[in-house]
Amino acid sequence: MTRPPGPLRPLRLSRRRTGHAVVPALAAAALLTTAGCSAGDGAGSGAAAKGDAAVSASPVAAGQAPSPSPSVTVAPTLTEAQVKSALISNKDLGKGWKPTRGGATWRDALLKGKTDIAECQRLLDGLYAEDLLGEPAGARAVRGLDDTDDGAQVRYQVGAYDRAALDASLAWLKEVPGKCGQFTATDVRGGELSVQVAATPLPGVGEARESLRMKVYGESGGSPAVLTLDFAAVRVGDSALSLTNGGLDGVSANSTRQAAQLGTQRLQDVLAGKKPAARPANEEADAEG
Repeated sequence: MTRPPGPLRPLRLSRRRTGHAVVPALAAAALLTTAGCSAGDGAGSGAAAKGDAAVSASPVAAGQAPSPSPSVTVAPTLTEAQVKSALISNKDLGKGWKPTRGGATWRDALLKGKTDIAECQRLLDGLYAEDLLGEPAGARAVRGLDDTDDGAQVRYQVGAYDRAALDASLAWLKEVPGKCGQFTATDVRGGELSVQVAATPLPGVGEARESLRMKVYGESGGSPAVLTLDFAAVRVGDSALSLTNGGLDGVSANSTRQAAQLGTQRLQDVLAGKKPAARPANEEADAEG
């Protein structure tokens, strides 16, 4: 006996089968949509590709710092010729100044000393070795000048430094008068040196500057002697000039300030790509060691 057909039941798809069926369909639709956009706008696609390539090739996208813009602060690139051209000459200091004939005799007698105070020892060692600002990170040139009238001697140098180290040295120099305003040391013969240090003013040159005047009481050539020594340093970008002006018969503070002021201008000219003022043809071109 044939049974009449029952009511139709709706078809039910399992959740698992439905999920697998939808994913390929969506993926296919996405591929078709992408292909359609590419075919319909070839120029726009090419521009986007080029834009992506440009971004990925940029230093920022690659995690690299962009190259610094050219400026006068990128001083470690100075050449030997450039630092030499930034040196002052005897002509800058006026009549009576000549290229040096050698280190002054008072250097060993009154600058080469030993003390138990670390900060003051650093001061003496730095003045004697002419590296009170630390070792340059790039080129350096030095020139010596003698005052034939009163026996003073200037030791002048220009160098390219690491900026952080240079700023640290200048900050330390600012504290020296407070830490080493007065101290004693022992000279190479075992005699006593009495030292006084004070801050002195400089013209508002460069980006940072420090200046000291030191008096050393001791013996030189077997006789009592008093050394007066000025030290000045000026920073311009990552470069700096420094100088000592010393003598047993006193020194001119004006000569120290003049050397710092004219020297700063020469250094700024060199860093800016300008040619410093021409010097007389008979002047020595090379820096004195």
